[in-house]
Amino acid sequence: MEYEDLHSWDMSPKEAMEIQRNLRDRLQLDVEPPPFKTVAGVDVSYDKGSSDVYAGVVVLDCGTLEKVDQAGAVVSVSFPYVPGLLSFRETPAAIEAWKKLVKKPDCVVCDGHGYSHPRRFGLACHIGLVFDLPAIGCAKSRLIGEHAAPGPEKGSLEYLMDSGEVIGAVVTTKDNTSPVYASQGDRVTLDRAVKTVLDCCTDYRIPEPTRQAHLLVNQLRRGEVPQDEPEQQTLFG
Repeated sequence: MEYEDLHSWDMSPKEAMEIQRNLRDRLQLDVEPPPFKTVAGVDVSYDKGSSDVYAGVVVLDCGTLEKVDQAGAVVSVSFPYVPGLLSFRETPAAIEAWKKLVKKPDCVVCDGHGYSHPRRFGLACHIGLVFDLPAIGCAKSRLIGEHAAPGPEKGSLEYLMDSGEVIGAVVTTKDNTSPVYASQGDRVTLDRAVKTVLDCCTDYRIPEPTRQAHLLVNQLRRGEVPQDEPEQQTLFG
């Protein structure tokens, strides 16, 4: 699968922050995309003491939430673990999984933040630009911002605010469970991002695309290979 080669991945944290500020200007946050027929979930996992990063991309049919494609990758990286810069550690592994896909999805949901980020450029923003797709962030915990507590019923929400700006939504995706933090990545409105997250949530708190991607990542960590064996690659020299 093709992707946009936006920049080198060999950089310092200071350089990474500057890239976030520069790429933020490319985001399109007022776009209402056509109906999604397929949606991909992206999940990336690693051990803080290891250089190995495990990535999974799973494509589902939006109507049935049945799996239509998936790919995984294991990549060794050297970019440090820095809060707010996790996309520079995780995106290279996601790219390696993405390259193995056969079916290009209509949008992607990331297990992480998008616009709800200190520099308004989280993982979902980075992935949206790299994969050249509408992208949505759906995180399990708050990174920044303040909000009231949403109601306990599925579909209840409160806006996530930072310095007087709406940066995301805090959404109850299952009755009587903790909410998730939905935000725009690229080429999607916040309302559409929230709707997509809710449409993809069935029996679980997190959307099915990222849940399936998480399951795939766990299989990779355990050495189980559901499809072709992932290539072990080393980035950043």
